[in-house]
Amino acid sequence: MRASRRGVLQGLAAGAISGGLTKPAGAATQAAPDPTHRLWYRAPAKAWTEALPVGNGRLGAMVFGGIARERLQLNEDSLWASGPYDPINPAARQALPEVRRLIAVGRLKEAQALADRTLIGTPRTQMPYQPLGDLILRWPGLTDDAASDYHRQLDLDGAAATTRFSAGGVTHRRTVIASPIDQVLMMTIEADRPFDLDIALTSPQQDIRVETTRDRLTLTGRNADHAGVKAALRFAAQLGVVAHGGTVTAAEGLAVRGARSVTLFLAMATSRRGSDDLSGDPLADVSRTIDRALARGAVKVAADALAEHRRLYRRTALDLGTSPQGLRPTDERVRADRAVDDPALATLYFNYGRYLLIASSRAGGQPANLQGLWNESTNPPWGSKYTVNINTEMNYWPAEPTGLGECVAPLVQMVRELAISGERTAREMYGARGWVCHHNTDLWRATAPIDGAPWGMWPTGGAWLCTHLWEHYDYHRDPAFLASVYPLMRGAALFFLDTLQTDPATGHLVTSPSLSPENEHSPGVSICAGPAMDQQILRDLFDQVARAAAILNIDAEFAAQVKAARARLAPDRIGREGQLQEWQEDWDARAPDPHHRHVSHLYALFPSDQITPDRTPELARAAHKSLEIRGDQSTGWATAWRANLWARLHDGEHAHRIIAYLLGPQRTYPNLFDSHPPFQIDGNFGGTRAIVEMLMQSRDDELLLLPALPRAWPTGSVSGLRARGRCRVDLRWREGRLVSAMLVGDLAGERIVRLGDRQTRVTLTPGKPIRLREADFV
Repeated sequence: MRASRRGVLQGLAAGAISGGLTKPAGAATQAAPDPTHRLWYRAPAKAWTEALPVGNGRLGAMVFGGIARERLQLNEDSLWASGPYDPINPAARQALPEVRRLIAVGRLKEAQALADRTLIGTPRTQMPYQPLGDLILRWPGLTDDAASDYHRQLDLDGAAATTRFSAGGVTHRRTVIASPIDQVLMMTIEADRPFDLDIALTSPQQDIRVETTRDRLTLTGRNADHAGVKAALRFAAQLGVVAHGGTVTAAEGLAVRGARSVTLFLAMATSRRGSDDLSGDPLADVSRTIDRALARGAVKVAADALAEHRRLYRRTALDLGTSPQGLRPTDERVRADRAVDDPALATLYFNYGRYLLIASSRAGGQPANLQGLWNESTNPPWGSKYTVNINTEMNYWPAEPTGLGECVAPLVQMVRELAISGERTAREMYGARGWVCHHNTDLWRATAPIDGAPWGMWPTGGAWLCTHLWEHYDYHRDPAFLASVYPLMRGAALFFLDTLQTDPATGHLVTSPSLSPENEHSPGVSICAGPAMDQQILRDLFDQVARAAAILNIDAEFAAQVKAARARLAPDRIGREGQLQEWQEDWDARAPDPHHRHVSHLYALFPSDQITPDRTPELARAAHKSLEIRGDQSTGWATAWRANLWARLHDGEHAHRIIAYLLGPQRTYPNLFDSHPPFQIDGNFGGTRAIVEMLMQSRDDELLLLPALPRAWPTGSVSGLRARGRCRVDLRWREGRLVSAMLVGDLAGERIVRLGDRQTRVTLTPGKPIRLREADFV
């Protein structure tokens, strides 16, 4: 009787988490899934980019939805190759002055060659993110071809991947969740008749050992060496099994026989406890975690996981309209390439981006990397690292305006750790104070340049990351947080006060050596002084440091120094084609790739707001010209950036054309992962932010409502957007015109609210809603 009651409770929990979509035995049909909160398919995944992601910020799984054999590909976010290492090139400090001299006299090929030999780190690469392994489940007696009425889905609101099908008159139901409260992956497996199940854990890592007891399966191992750096991590995974109405025995894995339902709890951990602490005991950690999950039981684990996910996910709601296209399976909607006829697909993409951020970035874990949390390869593209010349920053673009400020916590922690390693790089490589990070980093927080001089000699990654510290403050206006991160911002600015060079031709301050990220200004040559993006990022950094010092009433002398340096930074320039120049010289027309994926010189337009159509119209027109020259279609993340840029230019039709391309089969995989190609998650996050930018923009204490609304979204609503200064914004529009805007501020103060070329001024009182209609704008 007791086991039967547990089985019923677990079945109810699985049904609740899957949004009530668990099909009763014998049912032949089911209502179509919600086209804005569900990804769904009529067949199991054949490729990894068809599988469905679940994650709790630290643990992740890709669920394939198999019939007779199921695979959950597993990740733990601190499992990377190798161990701590010192990448600073010992020749760098001595060679740096000569590299700068060669740049100053225009001998750029020589400067790049010397930089490549002497400034690039040793090793010349960083360490890759790693998969932990696979959970493999097999059902003896089941065959793939015997299944019918197959349905698998990812419920974004319920944070659950479910699989359901019938075979031989028996309905099978499986649900996978990732609990951020209990720190386990949990899978419930049910069928209308007793079934058998074989369970195994495998790993591609080193020194793998698998042990079984009656109801537990434990895998231990260590990570691998890489690029001459020795492995230093140990890891463990443990699976706890609860079978209802059956038996569990130890074999090569675990064998379940005659069960009516089975619940699996899976915990994973490594020995990393901090950037310089690898003393953890992962086996003890996972054992305690499984003990706790088993004691709490599936119902409590499921209920708490659901509540915690919805606490974040339900803060924002978007409705862009629906159409018959939305009733089709997700892969068919992408393949149809008809985003104009399927506005709910853009809503689904927006919701999916928020889901992915919640699932891959939570306090206590690592930041979302190039693939977020999910990676099946020991040699992933670009190491699945943190590329901080755009990609890591793009991962966090949707966080603040869509109400997910807590998800920024891992990024803030990474910047704290980078400031430590980056201080040594600044001192040993540049002879400078403060700290620096170049264009990539990894779990070990390496900050030296990598990948060779043509890409690696970009010193502004740490500065860009610091703007996210200010962004988090600016949205929440918490002086305690600002005080805690001010030393990081100050250290980044201090580095540039020590290293900026005076351009002998103009007297302006410029970075040197540097480059415009991943682009060449002439064949084979990237190195230069003062690329536009550097100057723009430093204008933001210096301004934010000075403003922070004033808010905190500290450091007035240093604030005066950064203000003075900011005034001397080289300004943005307009080239002979009317474009915003990417470099100090008007080299854009001669650059080998006029359609280059990076649009680094447009940082000032977005994510910054140094360039706007109303405040700096001449520069905005130059940015418009640069976008025309670059073209709309690029890699996945670069396409998403372009959509944001066109939204900032208030061109909703152009922004929507790019969104439509982003959502098509060229740039979106069947599981809605962004296709660079291959998969990079930054395009998902960038696309989510672009949708926000089309509906609402926030700068200082100004709000712009519906600044780039396209004709494809004539009627709709959004609730729960966040503006700077702790202000919630809800919007409704009909036939392209504002119906109402609701503003609710947590802080008192004035806001200027703009609607097209009209505006109104409002005074916010904490907790008191203000409703605006179109007639309120003059």
